[in-house]
Amino acid sequence: MALFPKLKTTAVAQFPSGRSLSYATEILRFIDGTEQRFRRAGAPVSRWEISLSKLDGGELAAIREFFISQQGRYGTFEFMDPWDGIEYQGCSFEEDELELTLDGERSSDAKVTIRRGIA
Repeated sequence: MALFPKLKTTAVAQFPSGRSLSYATEILRFIDGTEQRFRRAGAPVSRWEISLSKLDGGELAAIREFFISQQGRYGTFEFMDPWDGIEYQGCSFEEDELELTLDGERSSDAKVTIRRGIA
């Protein structure tokens, strides 16, 4: 399985980046005031909002080529969580579009959202 590319510093994210964990819970309320709760998915959905700035041409190209090889959100890959250092399998991009900004030789930026789990 493919692994999300690391920067030359071996980091996979820079500040500001964020992560979230969400559950897909449905609540049915009955006329008598009681509730029934159930999950639409067995596992929570993890999301990482990754911001990368001041990338050089090689780092930017590696991220772009990786995105293309995954065909946007179609493919799955391993991603190392920058907060806990665990490599999670079954991750994918949340969007089919890659946001890249090229402002100069060492001033390239990239933003991606990576998810794991079914919403």
